[in-house]
Amino acid sequence: MKRTGGRPVDDNPTVRPRQPASKNPVAVATPPVESAFAEVVRLIEQARQRAYQAVNSTMVDLYWQLGEYLHLRIEADGWAKGTVVQLASYIAQRAPGARGYSPQNLWRMRQFYETYRDDEKLSPLVRVLPWTQLPDRQMLAAKLHEFYALSAPATAPPADPPAKRPRKRRSP
Repeated sequence: MKRTGGRPVDDNPTVRPRQPASKNPVAVATPPVESAFAEVVRLIEQARQRAYQAVNSTMVDLYWQLGEYLHLRIEADGWAKGTVVQLASYIAQRAPGARGYSPQNLWRMRQFYETYRDDEKLSPLVRVLPWTQLPDRQMLAAKLHEFYALSAPATAPPADPPAKRPRKRRSP
């Protein structure tokens, strides 16, 4: 070996220089280790899903709050289309990274609030469902039924249908 510039250099052309190790080496795991690794990946995926759901719930709650705010301002202060357009422009200037706050979307948030605010059963549910599922009121009613059916104790007897009252006959 020769030295050039303080580094050893090999004269032998048949010996190739060593390649740097890959940053992402291919993992080869034995079956018991593979199972343990798969469990770790499953935990990561579950945590990601919970994070997505938490973000979604937070955003839907924000849309509810904005809808309520707009509703109240429209009722109390007479805000109209022009004011909402100005608000959308203000949001775009003051929070440039915030997306989805166009005048049309702000009106939808108001409509969302007004649609579900008076329904005691649906109002809390709409805050936890994905935003894309909210416009369909019949679907929400079905989800609500499913939610209560799943949360009911398994030992509770099924509810009997209400008894039919006999009709009173009118005399001629």
